[in-house]
Amino acid sequence: MQWIAALALPAAIAAAVIVLAMRTALRNRLVDRPNERSLHVEPTPRLGGLGVMAGALACGALFGTTMHHAILACALALCIVSALDDWRSLPVAVRLSAHLAAALVVAAMTTTGAWIAVIALGIVWSANLYNFMDGSDGLAGLMAMVGFGALAFAAASSGSTPLALVCASIASAAGGFLAFNFPPARVFMGDAGSVPLGFLAAALGVAGTVEGAWPPWFPLLVFSPFIVDATVTLVRRVVRGERAWIAHREHAYQRLVLAGWSAQRLAIAMAVLMLCAAASALAAIPGGELLQRGILIAWLLLYGILVPALELKFPRDNKNRNGARQSNGTPGEQE
Repeated sequence: MQWIAALALPAAIAAAVIVLAMRTALRNRLVDRPNERSLHVEPTPRLGGLGVMAGALACGALFGTTMHHAILACALALCIVSALDDWRSLPVAVRLSAHLAAALVVAAMTTTGAWIAVIALGIVWSANLYNFMDGSDGLAGLMAMVGFGALAFAAASSGSTPLALVCASIASAAGGFLAFNFPPARVFMGDAGSVPLGFLAAALGVAGTVEGAWPPWFPLLVFSPFIVDATVTLVRRVVRGERAWIAHREHAYQRLVLAGWSAQRLAIAMAVLMLCAAASALAAIPGGELLQRGILIAWLLLYGILVPALELKFPRDNKNRNGARQSNGTPGEQE
């Protein structure tokens, strides 16, 4: 019965909240308006994250332990701050302070010493990278379904049922959102959804490691398509001396869209890539140290080939930065 509730109820809540919000004044107040950095051309409501968080947090709270409840409470706080940012565009210092405060709470609960700073910074980066990668119809929602679905499966296999149910609730809520966001999108997620999802991916990843549900590398491999694209793009911009936090269109997924890929093709391709990463991560856990190392090395080699190949075939968007190029409802980054 718990599993039925975790798999069905969050999606229903998420969908209901989105439908109701679309009938209120929020439809016109929380709107993503296209600009020179965007990929979409039509103003679109940013209400999806409110539905995702309503379904995920409300249902996750029914199943989690004290540690999980603290993590979900931090995610709720980030949702509120990020919703305000969607509405009024808060200063970067305010947003990052909230991210860091939530990350420090989780780090203090799960580790000690110098590792607190390392874990906290990793969680802050996860919250932001998920926001950066929320820039194409269906992309962030599918990644949440696959990623948290894999975490749920691994936690259930290890006997960590409360954690599994929490992760399943998040995956289910993302599914409810996808009904409105799969290309062509009628609703975008907004920071209110993407920032807490990135936070939860890292925070629950750490919690699962502490509980013994999976090894430390497991959530990193599961979410590696997002992690690699966002991290490589950030490093590239820092090396070039650019302001890394300014909105842009240089992520690999953005280049593919600008090169002519439809949002649907991109979403499916990324989902397949993440399914492969998740499946190999799940297969590696019971396979022993040798298999685990082999799978991790294979993925490092694959990304070592994919990243420069995409760089050569789809160079950064230098010449065409003035306006959107497609009308499929693909959002730009909400930075």
